[in-house]
Amino acid sequence: MGKQRNVLVTGGCGFIGSNFIQLVADTRPSWRVINLDLLTYAGNLKNLSGIREKATYRFVKGDICDQALVSSLFDQERIDTVVHFAAESHVDRSIVGPDAFIRTNIFGTFTLLEAARSWWLGDDKAPAEPLFLHVSTDEVFGSLGESGYFSETTAYDPRSPYSASKASSDHLASSYFHTYGLPVMITNCSNNYGPYQFPEKLIPLIFNNARNGRELPVYGDGKNIRDWLYVTDHCQAIIEVLDKGSSGRTYNIGGNNEKSNIEVVTLICEMLDAKIGPLPDGQSRTSLITYVTDRLGHDRRYAIDSTRLKEEIGWQPSVTFEQGIEMTIDWYLANQDWLETVIDGSYQDYYKQMYT
Repeated sequence: MGKQRNVLVTGGCGFIGSNFIQLVADTRPSWRVINLDLLTYAGNLKNLSGIREKATYRFVKGDICDQALVSSLFDQERIDTVVHFAAESHVDRSIVGPDAFIRTNIFGTFTLLEAARSWWLGDDKAPAEPLFLHVSTDEVFGSLGESGYFSETTAYDPRSPYSASKASSDHLASSYFHTYGLPVMITNCSNNYGPYQFPEKLIPLIFNNARNGRELPVYGDGKNIRDWLYVTDHCQAIIEVLDKGSSGRTYNIGGNNEKSNIEVVTLICEMLDAKIGPLPDGQSRTSLITYVTDRLGHDRRYAIDSTRLKEEIGWQPSVTFEQGIEMTIDWYLANQDWLETVIDGSYQDYYKQMYT
């Protein structure tokens, strides 16, 4: 089960963070988890309803940019591990409002790194084997052509304010290892999907619209390709990196599931037709597909080479895309109340701005 840890998880009420905390509770029961989350639009306490009463769990509502708060948590909880998920993460939102991305993704990361440096390198009570895991994205690498894969040595070439902010935070995290000797590791993952994902992202957005018989907006020609990674596979990889990874290393985490957007949308429609029946007029939900103006700076293809993670850590994905999509659809069908509670007025306004 690995060593005992006092883990500061940032953004633990979000999509990936909440799945990570649930997996830790199931597989690393000796770890104490302190979940720091500001509960912005994509953070939801209901994601962790089964965890809240555990003695090894503490939730703190707060901002990762709040230096005094972050420092106090390191002191009170004797933090020896940071798993940094907290980020503004939606490319579309970064295009219409980049300010929050610069503040949270860059300054927030800086605040956490400074707290770790102060408590781990300048305190005689510092933990013996601290670790700072910075969770990032493959979008920092830019866009691929029809062939090739992103590796850990691929040059950064971010194309959106979101990916530029994450690239900046990656470089900042890496610099703290090289300059100060802070025990930092970085993971760059491909597109995640699964339970608890906020419905601005492609898969839950398409599910929700298709379930309700609404238009299914697809950018451009629908042929942009992403490598899809089931969220529990990603979280398992993070746990294994914490257990076996080396400070100063970067690890790419991919699902080996390259699919075009139109393939993803079509599969969701076909699975929903099979599970709940076609539309009232007898047509397949694929009839709802509507091509909309492409996103500004829309990268054409992402694909991850996870060879280092497989060879050094022993991890590889366990869920195929078809398995993962079916599990995801089944989860959303069984948890429609959760979906309805997160689709409030602010999300509806955002949806209209982006897709109508």
